[in-house]
Amino acid sequence: MRIADRVALVTGASSGIGRAVALRLAGAGARLVLHGRDQQRLADLAERTGGVAVTGDLARPEEASRLAEEATRLCGGVDILVNNAGVGWAGAFAGMAPADIERLVAVNLVAPMRLTRALLPAMCARRDGYVMFVTSIAGRTGVAGEAVYAATKAGLDTFAESLRLETRGSGVGVGVFVPGVVETEFFQHRGRPYERRSPRPLPVDRVADLLVRTVAAGGAERYSPGWLRLPVAVRGAAPGLYRWLAGRFG
Repeated sequence: MRIADRVALVTGASSGIGRAVALRLAGAGARLVLHGRDQQRLADLAERTGGVAVTGDLARPEEASRLAEEATRLCGGVDILVNNAGVGWAGAFAGMAPADIERLVAVNLVAPMRLTRALLPAMCARRDGYVMFVTSIAGRTGVAGEAVYAATKAGLDTFAESLRLETRGSGVGVGVFVPGVVETEFFQHRGRPYERRSPRPLPVDRVADLLVRTVAAGGAERYSPGWLRLPVAVRGAAPGLYRWLAGRFG
């Protein structure tokens, strides 16, 4: 996928992986549409990258359609869509408020579907484009204390795989990026810090570099770090053993 002179829309660009990815896409010559909730951070990033900022909250049902329309109006269309925006919540499911459940499902799962639905037909008509979904290792394995978050990422994973099969031969690529623990503000926002000694959080710049390389290659799937394939493989081949290990070591 050629990145130079292409229009790339990045959601969740205010911070973390989204911001780092936007910087690398800009460095590769992309024209950027940056979406997020933090108006000042987006404005600063837009000034640095030469992109345009669209502030909004993807928890609102109408936001994905509005964003697609605004990106098309401002740039004439979108060639690369990075569905990165996501929210977390940590704690026992029994203590989770219904409003928090709905917000995670809306932002992590429904919004990427709506945004992709709004932009995909034009990509298919041009027979050119690429859609990237940032999921999580939690969606591949399940994580205690993050039941809803893991479920939304698993749903996004399956949606992306199905869409890839559906768009085969259309000229539009569909990719999934599966990160583990990344050094961002995510853990502060989810309500519980990351306290494990291992694995250590990866630098966000390294993760963003790998994601953009995956976009450029038109890749279908990439783990970061690569060894995350191992627990997924164990879970698939020996689910009983995996559950015992997960219960023992977390």
